[in-house]
Amino acid sequence: MLHYTQDTLVCLLAGGAGERLYPLTRDRAKPAVPFGGIYRIIDLTLSNCVNSGLRRIFVLTQYKALSLNRHIREGWSILATELSEFIQILPPMMRVGEYWYRATADAIYQNLYSIGSEPAKYVLILSGDHVYKMDYQLMINQHVAADAEVTIGAIEFDRSEASRFGVLELDSDSRIVHWEEKPADPKPSPHNPDKSYVSMGIYCFNHDFLIDVLMKDAEDSGSTHDFGRDVIPKLIESHRVFAYNFIDENRKEAKYWRDIGTIEAYYEANMDLVSVSPVFNLYDSHWPIRTYQRQYPPAKFVFAEEGRRMGIAVDSIVSMGSIISGGRVTHSIVSPDVRVNSYTEVENSILMSHVEIGRYSRIRRAIIDRHIHIPERSEVGFDLKEDRKKYHVTETGIVVVVPEQRLFEEPE
Repeated sequence: MLHYTQDTLVCLLAGGAGERLYPLTRDRAKPAVPFGGIYRIIDLTLSNCVNSGLRRIFVLTQYKALSLNRHIREGWSILATELSEFIQILPPMMRVGEYWYRATADAIYQNLYSIGSEPAKYVLILSGDHVYKMDYQLMINQHVAADAEVTIGAIEFDRSEASRFGVLELDSDSRIVHWEEKPADPKPSPHNPDKSYVSMGIYCFNHDFLIDVLMKDAEDSGSTHDFGRDVIPKLIESHRVFAYNFIDENRKEAKYWRDIGTIEAYYEANMDLVSVSPVFNLYDSHWPIRTYQRQYPPAKFVFAEEGRRMGIAVDSIVSMGSIISGGRVTHSIVSPDVRVNSYTEVENSILMSHVEIGRYSRIRRAIIDRHIHIPERSEVGFDLKEDRKKYHVTETGIVVVVPEQRLFEEPE
């Protein structure tokens, strides 16, 4: 297999405000939201890059990026600068105007100075807020073999949810012949009427072609400067724009790709991890997922008084530094340095780092953000009417508990 890693530059878009993931994005960038106990969402895409042999990565940040910047600095300073490898943060620099990133294409356009300064034949544009495993080298190989100018990662997705994405129509050579951005009635896949071909928000451009296209888009006063809404649809008729059919490195029967842009999607993706046979596998040494982990002691489970108080966790992920002290945790994610005290029951929930649940409490279908102390005898997730008075509750009844807004961010 040919390798084009030395010829490819990665631009990872990590600057979105993440409004639909509020209140988890109140104080942090969406890609910095914790996932799976010890990870951040961005770790999944960065791990895909490193596992694919791509070692020149620009991370484009914008909103509330303090914890994201810190995480990348602490957890991803692993590449060899003497070999021209890097993971470098690019904040908005106001090189081309007095505004922040207006949309995806504009974010890349505002960084053409940095992109043009790196020797590359291809530019791979990724999103920092999706959950999946993918060898990008396979996509780049197809891009080169097809003599494409643009290649877009695509997957068959449930048609009922496809209106959230760009929907593609392909010819027999996988060339894109039609594109609809977020259509109300998505066109069904020819292979399955319940599915639609959708864009994964992964774009591989020829380097010089990308620069030319973005300069023209920047001059178009009628454009919103978004790849899916403006740039790609204009290229389909006159240029060689192809789809790459997603090959999943997760190695399960069904392909796994999740856009965790809402609280419900985020919650479900985390709950996927604690199944007996999880549909997204964190334990595959073939495709390791990297992150930064602070030094904590091992997790501990104490009190074994059967029928009275017992520290136990079943069908759950329990991270280092956590103590399940006479409480019971079921089908939940427990992040580092969490304490679940005696006679407490936690089920179907996500506890982020430095959370403490007081005695005799009951927690159900909840997301408890960092540095929260739940008082003794609390109930969360059982009376949604009462929960709405204090917390954020989604339409499907997921309760999100976040700390009061502070002037300073507490340490991770």
